[in-house]
Amino acid sequence: MSSELLAPLDLAFWHLETAEHPMHLGALARFDPGPGDPGDVLDLLRERAAAIPRLRMRVRDVLLPVGGAAWSVDKDFDVRRHVRHVPLPGDPPDVTAGATRLAGELMERPLERGRPPWEMYLLTGAPGGPFAVLVKLHHALADGMRAVAIGAGIFDEIAGARTAARRRPRPVPPRSWLPGPLNVADAARGRLEEFGRALGVGASVVRASRLDPRGTPALTAGSSGTRRLATADLDLEEVRRVRRIAGGTANDVLLAVTAGALRHWMLERGERPPTADPRALVPVSRRRPGGAPGPGNTFSAYLLDLPLSDPDPLDRLHSVRRRMDRNKAAGPTRGAGAVAVLADQLPPLAHRFGAPLAQGAARMLFDVLVTNVPLPRSTLSLGGCPLRALHPMAPLARGQALAVAMSPYGGQVHIGLVADGKAVPDVDRLAHAMADELAELVKLTRRT
Repeated sequence: MSSELLAPLDLAFWHLETAEHPMHLGALARFDPGPGDPGDVLDLLRERAAAIPRLRMRVRDVLLPVGGAAWSVDKDFDVRRHVRHVPLPGDPPDVTAGATRLAGELMERPLERGRPPWEMYLLTGAPGGPFAVLVKLHHALADGMRAVAIGAGIFDEIAGARTAARRRPRPVPPRSWLPGPLNVADAARGRLEEFGRALGVGASVVRASRLDPRGTPALTAGSSGTRRLATADLDLEEVRRVRRIAGGTANDVLLAVTAGALRHWMLERGERPPTADPRALVPVSRRRPGGAPGPGNTFSAYLLDLPLSDPDPLDRLHSVRRRMDRNKAAGPTRGAGAVAVLADQLPPLAHRFGAPLAQGAARMLFDVLVTNVPLPRSTLSLGGCPLRALHPMAPLARGQALAVAMSPYGGQVHIGLVADGKAVPDVDRLAHAMADELAELVKLTRRT
């Protein structure tokens, strides 16, 4: 892997980034105590991160295509610049609270663009006690599923299973550099088909966009450049129990929990739930089931009006289920959520010069991002220390004050809430409201 052009969607994320809106996603992993000391774990992290080829790649501009960029190996790569140890303050330090607070501050900082765009931080408390690892990956490097595939390389179980088998290159028949008439015709036909698809997707995005970009005041705000992180852990069996009784999918239940938590959070703030339900952007992978993650971003998204105006938790769940069923019937290339598909059809020059316009468009499309990132089902560890929880984190678009990311692991759903620090300083209360909302759904479904 010496050089590889950025896919159109990856290029879009690269150019969308500003100092106030860093376009990296992340994860905060918490580990139980193990036999090693912080120095041993730090060395292990560096060794395993350096062994992942993708993490040695940086972005450089190219002459062709015009406006494009490519991944190339960083000849000056030094893993010590990317993996650092940060002791947590306090005596004794509270690893859970301290790591969450510090992770929010570290997520504010954009990644250095001249180097491979990723960082890891080992966050430690008392010697021999629990610790945490914060991973930051630029969105141009990976979407959620690809980020999991890259980040999983640090775990004992994944690193141990990695093989160094080399595949023999298949012979390539000689080919003239001059395309024949049939090739020219096929290429032209392909371009016309792509253009037609782009027009269809673009029209769908425009039709679904809102003429009034004000959105929901509690969820949209001018960016302060600050970040606060809060986490919640929900019982996965309780989520499944609600699904079995009420129907739908586990993701429908989690979306309904998010809607109910937002409603209670607004009421506690003394705000009335909005008369127009806020929109959630719900990413959906376009990768083939069971296929290799592959490089870069491959996803679209659904739009979902979160039923905050409905006071009944079960009615909210049924509403979410109906709306998601309609989304799935229409497919991921319809609605404003298909903007990622549209971005994948645009030439590099459009991304380079269109980024300033696209940065302000998010508020016209949605109010909050809610994403579900699957993790490996096997038990994971680092240096013999068991993984206790992994809370994913999504970036904030301009005009957005909150992003919600979820990952099931170890019998729980681990939720990471990333918020603008000034717009949503009480994001901890929203995290508590999510647990309360699930408990209310469990109670109501037991009565039916």
